[in-house]
Amino acid sequence: MAKKKLFVAAGDILSLARNGELTVRVTPNAGDNSISMPKDDDAACVLSVRVTATPENGKANAAVLKLLAKALGLPRTSLVIVRGSNSRTKTIAIPQ
Repeated sequence: MAKKKLFVAAGDILSLARNGELTVRVTPNAGDNSISMPKDDDAACVLSVRVTATPENGKANAAVLKLLAKALGLPRTSLVIVRGSNSRTKTIAIPQ
């Protein structure tokens, strides 16, 4: 059985960033940690991020930032949630 690809290329993720900010749609309590590109018909260009962490006490937010940092090859501390810390749709600042 083929291993599931958990990440997309960093360049593809960065192509969705607007003005140094990336919009993501988070699914906490997922079966695995993964990042998916938006569907072709998705006009909002929102990146889909699935994490196994629960949405309590910032655990899911920390998992999202850790997963994105790993996929982008950046330090975890360089990413910051600027909007939506209590929402499934989040805006994350990415250094340029």
